[in-house]
Amino acid sequence: MNDPRGLAALAPEAGTAIDAPALARLVDALRESAAARDRAGGHAAREKQWIADAGLLTLAVPRAYGGQEADWPSIYAIVRQVARADGALAHLLGFQCLQVVSVDVWGNPAQRERYLRGTVEHRWWWGNAVNPLDTRLIATATPDGGYRLDGVKGFCSGTRGSQWMTVSAHDSATGKAVFGILTTAQAGITVNEDWDPIGQRQTDSGSVTFDGVTLLPEDVLHRSEAPPTPRATLRTLVSQLVLTNLFVGIAEGALGEAREYVLRHGRPWLNAGVERASDDPYTLQRFGDMRVQAVAAAALADRAACALQRAWALRDALTAEGRAETALAVSEAKIVAQRAALDIGEAVFDACGARATGASLGLDRFWRNARTHTLHDPLDYRLRDVGRFALTGALPEASLYT
Repeated sequence: MNDPRGLAALAPEAGTAIDAPALARLVDALRESAAARDRAGGHAAREKQWIADAGLLTLAVPRAYGGQEADWPSIYAIVRQVARADGALAHLLGFQCLQVVSVDVWGNPAQRERYLRGTVEHRWWWGNAVNPLDTRLIATATPDGGYRLDGVKGFCSGTRGSQWMTVSAHDSATGKAVFGILTTAQAGITVNEDWDPIGQRQTDSGSVTFDGVTLLPEDVLHRSEAPPTPRATLRTLVSQLVLTNLFVGIAEGALGEAREYVLRHGRPWLNAGVERASDDPYTLQRFGDMRVQAVAAAALADRAACALQRAWALRDALTAEGRAETALAVSEAKIVAQRAALDIGEAVFDACGARATGASLGLDRFWRNARTHTLHDPLDYRLRDVGRFALTGALPEASLYT
């Protein structure tokens, strides 16, 4: 493998913390090619291997199965750090943790032992085909307690290049969602290379086609069998905080690159009366505005991560009210982070000037990456939930997105 920075030697022993200098070297390696890879699109196999070699695939795996069991504030800090350089790879890393959580909170003891320990021992990448809103994938029950899967699933992030995937399908006989685990290379599964968005171009989020695919009874997740407990619904909040910290990292990354550009190449406006762009009062104002947004988004994201960690630690003792309070903190953070990523992604050009639109610089990728993801979850409904709490004190109800 091409490993110019020695990343293959970075993986920590199970249960130990990620080495900060090693993580910084990984982020630097991703940043070097981020703009070029964004233009090219496609599958970032080499960079995903770097992430695996750095030991990041097992961040959310419990220590009982050999994983690191990092706390959520630490996991999200790593996702955010990667997102400053590369929003697409940060998304894949965050969703790796999300699929691990899916097995952890929806699986039975045998499933956790097999798949979580296997993730540690074999460094499996996981793909995501869980999207109950997409009912095109039909599950037909079989006599042995399993299912036959036929149809297609969209927005399947990380499936290309993965070894396993979590999946949701629509049982037309019962009207309920079925959840399970499949090996990506299983007969009848086709991972389609049809992901062609304006941003997040290397998240491998295309569609997957299922043609007579067997979901074995031992691989059906118990999330399919009973109303979820408050702990089981934390998967949604884990997912939403992945995106929140993705937005924060994008905002911080855009601000960092704008700063570097202005200090190196910036010119003051002809009426500014100063010699350096860094002394132009309106440039300073723009950077002040961008920083305030980024700092506010980061603070609320950290607050929400701490709330999630407290809820997570309660395990089965978590109440519906406690879960709802955590969901409120997540929504508040995501609203601010989403706005910060979009606003800063655009303001970069006002701060840097016309020459910063050069395609080779790729400064537009920050806004495009943020815009692509922010459309997946309408801000209006999240604001509605926060507004309802502000006005009436009613906490948000658990749903697919809250």
